[in-house]
Amino acid sequence: MNNKLRSVGTLRNIGDARVRAFNRVGVETLDDLAHYYPRAYQNRGNTRTLSEIRELIRDGAEGPFSTVLTVGSAPRVHLIRRGMSLLKFRAFDEDSVCEITFFNQNFLKDTFVVGASFRFWGRFAMSKSVLSLSSPLFEPCVNEADLPPIVPVYPLTQGLSQKIVQTAVSDSLRTVIPELEEVLPAGVLGASSLPSSAYAVRNIHFPESEEALEKAKKRLVFDELFVASCALGMSGGRKRIRSSSRISNGDISAFLSSLPFEMTGAQKKATQEIISDMQAPYAMNRMLTGDVGSGKTAVAAAAAFACLNNQMDCLFMVPTEILANQHYKDLSELFSKVGFEVLLVTGHTSASERRYAAMRLASDTPVLVIGTHALLSEDIVPSRLGLVIIDEQHRFGAMQRAALADKAKGVGTLTMSATPIPRSLSLVMYGTLDVSRIDELPAGRKPVDTFVVNEGYRARLNSFIKKQAEEGHQVYIVCPAIEELPEKKHSDNLEEAADIMLFDIPSPIEESLPVKAAAVYAEELRSALPTLSTALVHGKMKAREREEVMNAFCKGEIDVLVSTTVIEVGVNVPNATLMVVENAERFGLSQLHQLRGRVGRGDAKSYFILVSDAKGEKAKERLRTIKNCRNGFDIAEADLRLRGPGDLFSENGVMRQHGDSSLTLSAGCTDAALIKMASDMANAVLERDRLLENEENAPLRRACEKFISKSENTLN
Repeated sequence: MNNKLRSVGTLRNIGDARVRAFNRVGVETLDDLAHYYPRAYQNRGNTRTLSEIRELIRDGAEGPFSTVLTVGSAPRVHLIRRGMSLLKFRAFDEDSVCEITFFNQNFLKDTFVVGASFRFWGRFAMSKSVLSLSSPLFEPCVNEADLPPIVPVYPLTQGLSQKIVQTAVSDSLRTVIPELEEVLPAGVLGASSLPSSAYAVRNIHFPESEEALEKAKKRLVFDELFVASCALGMSGGRKRIRSSSRISNGDISAFLSSLPFEMTGAQKKATQEIISDMQAPYAMNRMLTGDVGSGKTAVAAAAAFACLNNQMDCLFMVPTEILANQHYKDLSELFSKVGFEVLLVTGHTSASERRYAAMRLASDTPVLVIGTHALLSEDIVPSRLGLVIIDEQHRFGAMQRAALADKAKGVGTLTMSATPIPRSLSLVMYGTLDVSRIDELPAGRKPVDTFVVNEGYRARLNSFIKKQAEEGHQVYIVCPAIEELPEKKHSDNLEEAADIMLFDIPSPIEESLPVKAAAVYAEELRSALPTLSTALVHGKMKAREREEVMNAFCKGEIDVLVSTTVIEVGVNVPNATLMVVENAERFGLSQLHQLRGRVGRGDAKSYFILVSDAKGEKAKERLRTIKNCRNGFDIAEADLRLRGPGDLFSENGVMRQHGDSSLTLSAGCTDAALIKMASDMANAVLERDRLLENEENAPLRRACEKFISKSENTLN
């Protein structure tokens, strides 16, 4: 039977209950199981002596660690109370002894025979130089070389344990691997210098070494990116929908002459691309991306003018009321010069103002309506909708995006992104979109001086904050948390612990640094700088309260604003000249660059100060990068390389895996060169065989058809 059809229930020890559990995680067949990849790995092969573990703990390391020990005393059961027992024994290596404890596992008493050796893996504790180990994972060790050095850790659901999944995967691979279909054409496989599909699948589950794991990851990531690129190319890159809002007049010279500045070359190019799309017979589906301060709003405004100038309405939806008010203030003044009205609709718009907006949208005179998700309400019904502009689309929920799609069928959509996307990543990430990129800053934009300091500079930092305020300027202080976080506790479930992740994560040392909490720090500043007006804003505040604080800051009534990252995008306060970011090691480079964009918007010299005591080399390299680099696209490439996609592929990202997505490993790809190679090779294959009709491309065509089928509702 074909493994694509053969049920996991055909495996040994997989009954109906376990079949249902596997089905809950999307695994129905043996082929599904072979591609149910681990989420992390335990490096049990890196064994250490007890003396080495003792020194590592003294240096602050937390483990878990792997060690080979011999049982030195017969296990004894100690009854603590009803329902609680301890199984204790001692084990030793060549120079030390460790006490090992298992909770409520009396059945292990006969397993640990004096003189038998085991490989133990777990987190050690030390008291007065005496090591102890609680509830470790273990394997009999006759010959250490026979034990797998790296053990996979799988995503689980109720009814599945790591042992069940590991055994089932191992059993399935014996059947699946000999019959694996090689998706890559022979020419691509040879030119890419990648291992075979069989090697990759075997080593992604049970790697022979860390090197073998990296090779397997690279091959499987390449497969996903290559197939995605081919599938998008085969299907024309997107579903082409006939436009119901095609414009005939693309002349925007009146708008351009009304601007108080001349657009940069990059702005003009992006504007022309958008206007050309609006004149095409198919509905526009374009993303406008650019660096902080590159002038995306001016380009979007030009598109809105073209829409209005063709007697159609335009909706401009933004994620926050602050940003909506800001755009309304700027654009209403600008559009009044060219004879068009701008309206504002938010959650705080009065009933009479909403009725007026509804009446204007129903009239024959075109209007630009700027607003928040309030634009999705039933009373906002444009009679001739010509364009939808969405700022930071990913900040809206799925239901809100669906409601907007229903309102704008056949209407061109322009999405704006404040996060610069590396060219290489956008090749695949935005395969369903056209992308216009503004990679040039307007003339006169002053650079912001960036500094990295530690807690030893606190007194000088407070003095500098006071100096800025006394000179009439304002200060942002950004903290990673609202309130103090509880002390981190490790899970006792070692099945879920791992020390090799598929992709980079912060080191334990970085994670354990004290976290500045905005609420606490605001009170500390009020005491340290009593002459200044200090306010607090964060995402858990009621919307009206948060808006009031932000509006007061925008008006200059607050000297110092202590905040979480709610001020990351869109806030424009030219009088703010200093931003301090606490625990800067906890932020990605792209996010830090966005935060830096909140200052340097006026005529005065501005500063960006990162406070961090991080000792990890990756954290220090990220901070050095943001200090020395000012180009957002270069920073995005560095963030991709150093930290992974972070917020590019986070739950706020455009192409995050949802349910049955076809992108699993590649959704965390950090190799920009691999992404580009996959895209380039896919284009080369499609140039020779656009529909993949040649016999050698048959497996690839089947993979592309599967990708298209699974991705219809996840990549839009």
